[in-house]
Order: sequence, then C-alpha cells, then structure tokens
Amino acid sequence: MALLSEAPWLHQEVGRRLADKLAPIKLQPQAWIDWSAFLGASADHVRAAYPQAQRWVVEPTPELRQRSQRELALAATRSWKTLWRKDVPQAWSVDDLVGAPWLPDGVQMLWANMCLHAHPDLASMMRQWHRQLAVGGFLMCSGLGPDTARELRAVYRTMGWDLPTIDFIDMHDLGDELVKAGFADPVMDMERLTLTWETPQAMLKELRTWGGNVASGRHAGLKTPRWQAGLQDLLIQRLTRSDGRLGLTIEVVYGHAIKPEPRIKLEPETRVSLDDMRRMVRKQG
Repeated sequence: MALLSEAPWLHQEVGRRLADKLAPIKLQPQAWIDWSAFLGASADHVRAAYPQAQRWVVEPTPELRQRSQRELALAATRSWKTLWRKDVPQAWSVDDLVGAPWLPDGVQMLWANMCLHAHPDLASMMRQWHRQLAVGGFLMCSGLGPDTARELRAVYRTMGWDLPTIDFIDMHDLGDELVKAGFADPVMDMERLTLTWETPQAMLKELRTWGGNVASGRHAGLKTPRWQAGLQDLLIQRLTRSDGRLGLTIEVVYGHAIKPEPRIKLEPETRVSLDDMRRMVRKQG
C-alpha cells in the first residue's frame, strides 16, 4: 500500500461523502487525528471544514508512517509559516502512540475513513480510538459493508473456494461494537454503489489497491497463472452487465459516535484515576 502513487479512488470518494456528514455537528475541534491518513485520503475535506484545527497523523504500519512523514516534511518546506521551524510535523504508527503529544487529554475528533474493514481485530481498534479522544470528542469512521463484492463472493462460493474477503461489519453491528468500546450515541448510515470495469484484469487490479485482505482463513499460498486465467473467465461470465462492463456492488458503512464522561461505579471503595478526577473537577468548575 505504501508504494501506491496515490490513494485508491474509492477511498477518496468515500472520504468526500463522509466529510459531507460533518455539517450538522456543532463541535469545532481544536485538534483531530487522521487515522490511516494516506489510505483515508480525505485530509483536504476535513481541513475545509475545520481550517484552524491541528491535524495529527496516525498510520497503521511503519511503512505508511514513513511515507506520510516524508509528505508532511515536504509540505512543511512549502509553507512560509513553517519554513524556519526546526521541528517538522510528525506522523505516528499505531504501535507507537504511548508518548503521542495529544495524550492524555486527547483530541476532539478522530477521523478514520475506510478503516472498518482494514484491521483483523476491529474491537481492539475501536478501543484504541476511544483512548485517543478527549471526553466529549467524536469519532467519524467508514468502511466496507457486508454487501460489498457480493457478486465476486458468489463466484467463489459456487466454485467451493475460500471467500476472497472478510465478513464485513453490518451497520447495526457497528453501533453495538462502538457502545462496547465505550462510545455513546452512535449514529450509523450506509449506501450501496455500483462500480464497473472494462476487463476482469482492471477490476482485480483496482481491488488490490483497497487494502490488505485481513481474513484469517484466506488461502496462504500463491495461485497459479492457470487458476488466475480461470478466475478471469468466470468473472466475464458472471459479472458482465448489459452494457458489456463488469459490475460489482460496493456497500459503504458510516459511523459517528461520542466519547462520553466516564461513569464512576459507586462501591464501598471506589478508585478514580487522576485524569478522570481532573476532568470531573473541570466540569464542575
């Protein structure tokens, strides 16, 4: 993914649509995290909505972190505001957030475009998002839903092959998972798109740019050229539309939720962290 010349078109389009959902939100973030920034491909849309907000970049892998770091450094040299600064804006990888400068108070928004299908343990990623947010901050996320590539999945199922994708999260299950992770007031939405290609080769080439397949049961080895040719013949037979192009359904799921005030369970002896105590004192003041 780090070697792509640019982020996938679909990610860019979904980022634009997710940004359209910011309009009704009254909170104006002072700082926000761009989670999986390169593949999310929507920083310009968020900047247009919150031009004064500080952007922090978090990438899922060291390779993507290095790519984003280079782009941040290049952007810094192009701006007269940062031309003479010795410190260059930084990017972090997901596994290296312990000393991140926005902690422990967190940011007011975490933006995670096209991330819901890109992690093998979605629940742990949501808990990570929750930790990075300030109390009262909000999450904006999106990803592929269960109807995505249903035509391609049907081909694999008919042939008795292991499915080519993970089981994408349903819109309603997304709300349940957000609540389990500690979020409140989840709002979900979804829409279906139809994408078309002239050839099966063009379709498969674009599908490979959408991110790694994190399905645990996927085929571990490489397929042969003969198998690949057979797959392309099947796709022409099963996916060709009346206009002669190959079509594929894409379901996009959107999520929005808030990090609420921590609830203190009262017991004969109740322990409260110093950070939670500070937040409660600020709120009462």
